[in-house]
Amino acid sequence: MQTAWQNVLTAVERALGPQVFETWFQKLECRGVEGDFLVLSVPNRYYSDWITDNYRGAIEDEVERVMGRRLGLRFVADADAVSGSEDTSTDEGGELPGHFRLSPSQTFENFVVGSSNQFAQAAALNVAEAPARNYNPLFLFGGVGLGKTHLLNAIGNRIRQRQPRTRVVYLSAEEFMNEMINSLRYERMAEFREKYRQRCEVLLVDDIQFLEGKRSTLEEFFHTFNALHGAGRQIAVSSDKYPRELGIEERLRTRFEWGLVADIQPPELETRVAILKRKADAEQVRLPDDVAIFIASNVSSNVRKLEGTLTNLVAFSSFYGEPISLAFARRVLGDLGGDRSDEGPPSVERIQEVVARFFNLKVQDLKSGKRTKVLTLPRQIAMYLCRKHTRHSYPEIGSRFGGRDHSTVIHSVSKIEEAAASDADLRGRIESLERNLRS
Repeated sequence: MQTAWQNVLTAVERALGPQVFETWFQKLECRGVEGDFLVLSVPNRYYSDWITDNYRGAIEDEVERVMGRRLGLRFVADADAVSGSEDTSTDEGGELPGHFRLSPSQTFENFVVGSSNQFAQAAALNVAEAPARNYNPLFLFGGVGLGKTHLLNAIGNRIRQRQPRTRVVYLSAEEFMNEMINSLRYERMAEFREKYRQRCEVLLVDDIQFLEGKRSTLEEFFHTFNALHGAGRQIAVSSDKYPRELGIEERLRTRFEWGLVADIQPPELETRVAILKRKADAEQVRLPDDVAIFIASNVSSNVRKLEGTLTNLVAFSSFYGEPISLAFARRVLGDLGGDRSDEGPPSVERIQEVVARFFNLKVQDLKSGKRTKVLTLPRQIAMYLCRKHTRHSYPEIGSRFGGRDHSTVIHSVSKIEEAAASDADLRGRIESLERNLRS
């Protein structure tokens, strides 16, 4: 086992470089395999958090290549598991369905609520308190790292807290597909279907957009959805796309809209500071206000990256033996220079300015309630470009265009996409606008 683990580390160092390897991997130790998990010891929780958020996939890929099987990762620090644990409890019905793996640290109590996620949090809490009564299914959508996974886990943890014997299953769409493939391979589809359609009482599926283009898996999930919904059992899924954006059959898209669709937007500054403070308090780390504001002001679009930046700062503080201060944060993190994930895409305001100038209009015209022909096409093109080139959701784009409803944005985007497919002149205009956005 140790030889295999050394081979994994060698491959990781080659892929990620010596500096990353020395900072995050040199102190990892392999304790062996337990079931479907590779157990790794880490110096402290910060290591496990950072590796989980940034390098888990890379490690699991190398483990599979070297050891010949796919293993999850379970980190332990001071002999205690800190992440990746799997619930193996049983009830009168036998072993719980596979992939239970709720994260015990992701609860409603430590989910920081702000205007950007208040509605989604309230909907998730309602589902957890009264499964299958009000919002079934619950569809959470938003960008990467905004808290969708946290809310799904919070739902599962609250249900299990209130009703410990409830069969709750949390897994990613990719895991659902892989399990189905293995069931087909080993002729266990009857067992697979019983597990998810009959014995499961609450199904929580992360990153449902992964199933786009996977026709056989979508077919299986469609029937699983129908069986659970028909039996009055709760379903909640997350996605980085609105239901109508998903490249799946209409019959499944419409089912996602049967219940409630809740949008999660990037958090505002105050919420980002609160998230950092909450994480620092939980980890018993002293985080000065000016440092929290410095990080929150420069990392704006991704909660996961926000927390990862703090984890990185704490790790460097421990490594260098220096207290966290604004000067130290600037030295080890750099000036950050704004959220790097936002450097490339243009802002909604930039798109509105470019489109207005192109069509010899004013930006206020695009935001106005006027529906004249001279304004309708430019406004629809602007909305289309906002959806294509920014990370903003339909509701958020609508709010930037005079408070329009998200359905208006969806209609505009669809209309431009359809028209551009057959109208060369329209395609030429869009390409010119996109060149202007890059200039």
